[in-house]
Amino acid sequence: FPAGFGSLMQDVLWCFSQVKGTIDIGVTEADIISTVEFNHTGELLATGDKGGRVVIFQREQESKNQPHRRGEYNVYSTFQSHEPEFDYLKSLEIEEKINKIRWLPQQNAAYFLLSTNDKTVKLWKVSERDKRPEGYNLKDEDGRLRDPSMITMLRVPVLRPMDLMVEATPRRVFANAHTYHINSISVNSDYETYMSADDLRINLWNFEITNQSFNIVDIKPANMEELTEVITAAEFHPHHCNTFVYSSSKGTIRLCDMRTAALCDRHAKFFEEPEDPSNRSFFSEIISSISDVKFSHSGRYIMTRDYLTVKVWDLNMENRPIETYQVHDYLRSKLCSLYENDCIFDKFECVWNGSDSVIMTGSYNNFFRMFDRNTKRDVTLEASRENSKPRAILKPRKVCMGGKRRKDEISVDSLDFSKKILHTAWHPSENIIAVAATNNLYIFQDKVN
Repeated sequence: FPAGFGSLMQDVLWCFSQVKGTIDIGVTEADIISTVEFNHTGELLATGDKGGRVVIFQREQESKNQPHRRGEYNVYSTFQSHEPEFDYLKSLEIEEKINKIRWLPQQNAAYFLLSTNDKTVKLWKVSERDKRPEGYNLKDEDGRLRDPSMITMLRVPVLRPMDLMVEATPRRVFANAHTYHINSISVNSDYETYMSADDLRINLWNFEITNQSFNIVDIKPANMEELTEVITAAEFHPHHCNTFVYSSSKGTIRLCDMRTAALCDRHAKFFEEPEDPSNRSFFSEIISSISDVKFSHSGRYIMTRDYLTVKVWDLNMENRPIETYQVHDYLRSKLCSLYENDCIFDKFECVWNGSDSVIMTGSYNNFFRMFDRNTKRDVTLEASRENSKPRAILKPRKVCMGGKRRKDEISVDSLDFSKKILHTAWHPSENIIAVAATNNLYIFQDKVN
């Protein structure tokens, strides 16, 4: 198991089936979780689903009476972020699915987060209210207007305690700036701007301005028949507000500096690993497409995920990655069938732990993988109801390529490709992870010694 991580266990006493707060009432397309994100302190965890809903979980305070429930996460707020729309000019439906959620650092008692579907980004304020005003002069307690002739004295309104209520209100709506589907949003380290990326363009927004954005990358060719690649993911540097990266379907990463030019079509650095001609096949271009790119917390490294591997790049070395981890190399012989059932186009995400020493990404059969960068050890774990009892230690899983299969191994031919871990998140400072498996959210953490 990755050194320093300990034995991973499911410490949260449930796995949440995201169907309006109930469990096991049948899975619909709208209930499938499409993004998972911890806030900057790790006290809140947000999930978005294909039905346009955002569910926020809050970490409970540790209890001396129940120390084994070390910081359990419970539902804090649920709200409808996006609704289905229709573009009448293009006769296209705009689905409500939440593509990404990004938290803003907390500045006061309220929380702020960005959520986006294919076309529109929204800024939400999530706040608590535990008092209500009473004693209005012109209205009664039910909100109805009073008869002015009956008002004979001036009253001073007072605040009365009430049951805690969590409110989610949209503060900004950033729309009408993307022709293609938004695949990434990223908050800048200046906390005044953020960017949104679609297949061909990246726009820079100011949080206070909703009716216009600044286009910083445009790779759309004059003739669309000459199109050779699309943008797949983009992220700002965690510390330098002028620097960002974006990845492409060709397996390349471009580092851009906004100080050099207004339009960052010319990159500052270009990261690409030369292809081995002996490994080239019909599927080479498809599996080399990068589905996710993430800066390390230190800002020194970039992590990318393609279909079969996770790669770590040093910002000072552009010609090849410094580390390459095979996620599920046993699928290389099954690329043909994966192409036929469209699984080869699945977009897996990847995440760093808080110290950048361990990386995590998903696979099929509800498996997810962890790689320790220091010891080079790795582990395969499974997120499923059958194998995940409360406070039970997860057992490492192994996939057998062929021949004799041991008792604790699973054959590659037995993998369920309809069960896939695309979205994961890691607590910013502790060994707590969130794993989305279809409509279920699993939260695991270190074994309590």
